[in-house]
Amino acid sequence: MTAALVVGAAGGAWAWDSHQGDVATRQANAADRAVAVAEAQASDVDVTVGHDAALDRARVAVVLVEARGGLQETADTARSALAATEGKIADDTVRQTLAAQLVVADAALAAVPATSPDTAVATSSGPTAAPSSDPSDPSDPSDPAAGYSAADLRAITATLSTGTAAVMAAHDAWTAQQAAVAAPAAKRPTPRPAAVAPRPAPTRAPSCETTYTGPPFYTSPPTVGGDGSNGKLPPSALTAISWAKDPHGTPYYLRTNAAAALERLDSAFRAAFGHHLGLDLTYRDYDTQVEMRAALGTVAARPGTSTHGTGLALDVPELPCQYGWDTPQRDWLVTHGPSYGWTSPAWAHRDGSNPEYWHFDYVG
Repeated sequence: MTAALVVGAAGGAWAWDSHQGDVATRQANAADRAVAVAEAQASDVDVTVGHDAALDRARVAVVLVEARGGLQETADTARSALAATEGKIADDTVRQTLAAQLVVADAALAAVPATSPDTAVATSSGPTAAPSSDPSDPSDPSDPAAGYSAADLRAITATLSTGTAAVMAAHDAWTAQQAAVAAPAAKRPTPRPAAVAPRPAPTRAPSCETTYTGPPFYTSPPTVGGDGSNGKLPPSALTAISWAKDPHGTPYYLRTNAAAALERLDSAFRAAFGHHLGLDLTYRDYDTQVEMRAALGTVAARPGTSTHGTGLALDVPELPCQYGWDTPQRDWLVTHGPSYGWTSPAWAHRDGSNPEYWHFDYVG
């Protein structure tokens, strides 16, 4: 009996131990499965986070590249301003300041690439590549190798733009001063050589009335709906001159860059002569070119070929005593106009193929 109890007790203990082992095994298996699920979920989260980070990185790279493009354009303009104003400014300090600002801009342009592979992520709806793990990747605006954010580039751009404006303003002041100095000399009659006999005085004074004898024509407003071709320039391509309108009340329009240059030229002209430059015709639309060709024949340009149709030409009034050959005003325009991009073309010279003392073209 005692032996049976001992055996029974031993068997019960074995059964309990076996049961406990099964429970432990199941618990371990469950723990292993939980760990596997957690790892899988963590992996999914990592992929998602990596995808979002790549998108954020690419969007920032796009902004950085755009900011660099703006800085590049401003730097090119500043460089042109420095080249155009060398020796043409009273105080060269503003040019030196702009040159120093340009050095800062060039350093930023050299550090930040013009394009970034990450920008493709922001413009693609397909699978996204993982961000570069290269710590020297310059497309990352926080990367110490680049060292510039989009805000940094925009700040440099603003400083450079201000410096360029200061240089051009100083150049305009210098040009006006030179014109004022030259004006009295231009008005003084040139002494005749001693060996040349003086011309006899004319029996009557030459007429100061207009030399134009054809039907009246007027400047044109922008061509609404124009396609940008000769004589069909839309309002977005033209700018009105600030100081004058034609007899019908139509402003004189020119291409925006030509109009800005003419405003500067007029400032110098006004300093020299005490009044604004007179205007007769500027932009000429296609229909007006057709009418002028029909009325004036080959004296007028073939429709669609007139430089007036490009918004890059002007006529001063056809008044021989004010703007005619050998007048101080025309001599001043011929001498100083090129500094502002405005010239008298060879064909319009007194010995040209179609002499027109009143015509000037903008050549930049």
